[in-house]
Amino acid sequence: MRRLRIVFGVAGVASLSAATLVTMGPSAKAEVYAHSKPSCKTMQICTEVSDNKAAFGNYYVGHDEPALKFYSNLNGAGFRQQYNITIPTEPAGAFSKTNGYDFELRPAFWFGVAMCDTTSYPEQRKTCTPDTDANIVDPTKSASAPGVAFEELQFYPPGWIRQFAGFSCDPTRWCVALNIDSLQQDPIHGTLQNGDCQNQILGGIEPVNFAFLTLNGVPLGPPNPHDFDFSTSGNPQLNGGANTFFLNQGDKAVVKLYDTPSGFTTTVQDLNTGQTGIMTASASNGFGHLLYDPTGTTCTLRHYTYHPMYATSSPQTRVLWAAHSYNVAFSDEIGHFDFCTAIDPNSPTASCSGKEGIPGDQEPADGDDNFCFSNVQALKYHVTGCIDSNAPGFDGASYQHYWPNGSSTNPTTVEFSTPLTSQDGVHFNSRFPRYAFEADLPRIEAADLGGKCQRFLALPNAGQGCTNPPMTDEGVPATFYPFFSTITPTGSTTGCAWGIGETLPNTINNFGGSSAEFGPLEALTYWTFGGSGSTNQRYNDFASGTQTNPC
Repeated sequence: MRRLRIVFGVAGVASLSAATLVTMGPSAKAEVYAHSKPSCKTMQICTEVSDNKAAFGNYYVGHDEPALKFYSNLNGAGFRQQYNITIPTEPAGAFSKTNGYDFELRPAFWFGVAMCDTTSYPEQRKTCTPDTDANIVDPTKSASAPGVAFEELQFYPPGWIRQFAGFSCDPTRWCVALNIDSLQQDPIHGTLQNGDCQNQILGGIEPVNFAFLTLNGVPLGPPNPHDFDFSTSGNPQLNGGANTFFLNQGDKAVVKLYDTPSGFTTTVQDLNTGQTGIMTASASNGFGHLLYDPTGTTCTLRHYTYHPMYATSSPQTRVLWAAHSYNVAFSDEIGHFDFCTAIDPNSPTASCSGKEGIPGDQEPADGDDNFCFSNVQALKYHVTGCIDSNAPGFDGASYQHYWPNGSSTNPTTVEFSTPLTSQDGVHFNSRFPRYAFEADLPRIEAADLGGKCQRFLALPNAGQGCTNPPMTDEGVPATFYPFFSTITPTGSTTGCAWGIGETLPNTINNFGGSSAEFGPLEALTYWTFGGSGSTNQRYNDFASGTQTNPC
């Protein structure tokens, strides 16, 4: 049985309050009392790090993130993007365990971009000039780089367990939140933010600024990791959800991510309802970061306005602490749901004591069937299930034929365009001409997360045990792994959009129709923790390499 992972959740209660409880495994009970807010050891909304051992010790949730990266050398590509999207639609009628639903596939999908953060990894410079490729650093040539964070504009599916215990905001509607993840770690000197500070903030060593998009652009509560409040900041139904921005299933929308003098701004304009959700990552909106103090015992918040880090988007515009090599990207967060027939009422982690798996393929629950919710706790889809990471045994619902495939019993795909950028800040009319597929499977198939992948190129048998598709608990390839395709947009006979799932209606190109599209193992260079600027190479991803964008 693999070692226990901890996830952020509420379990074993018949109703959920806005304030979220945190359940932990027996070996981590001290964290229940030490932490006023859960850390990224325990949350599903955090960016996947390259070196979880240095950052989190023995406990961490692996994030399976099949991604589509976009590249453009135009000035503005790194700090202005616009997408057209169509929100998925769930199967009609009563819930069925044999149907596919978005909450079973993903906690969220998101659009991302690298951000300046002067108190984030690698803690070598206290300044970061935004929107410039002068921030590109080759780790093999310099141990000095500006601090970097990663932004994810996350879209949450409806119908199951309510935020923040689960990831649904509403029985039928989608909601959206602006997340900015930092990492308070100095890899050069091998130091971390002091433990007292980590214990006080949302995200811990990986602080998270979090704000739902609202109709007036005012956060529901303080978004910064120190002052975040589950009853306001994390409660999309605050005041009946009057100011929270929601999207209906099937709605078409325009998504913009762009820099302004006031800070990085995200907007989602719903073309069906006419409503717009907005959020600006500004000090005046309560965004902030923690001063880096590895030897102290204090936690000092400084309100901070976030801006994008780079001018363009290329393989060199990386977030140097992340498992992925992306800057401008779309990604799915998958692998956080499996069915369960019974929950152990005495388990401190609300573990499954019955069987796991989809109908027709059930087996006794094992070590990753934790943090389970009963069917009575759901907002709409009344099913008992668990949200622990389905890795390294990739056998949850995300790895079954529950993905969009044109069937009325599965959801429709999220459709999204190739992003456009703007050089004048007004007209978004320049298409990103290149793309790459990337999946971080090697990172979460590694031994430190219970798997067998040998990631380090300097060690014998590098790449051994790193598999695509990934393996189930039984050591056989997963039943399914989602892949990206280009499609003709719904309701149109022309044009081009991207989708993810199985073979989709109106497919133009499915790039081979399997997870092989993500390509071979890709080596990335990182600073060695505590290595005085020395570097190492790791396999964290399967990656296609840069391709000409057909869409």
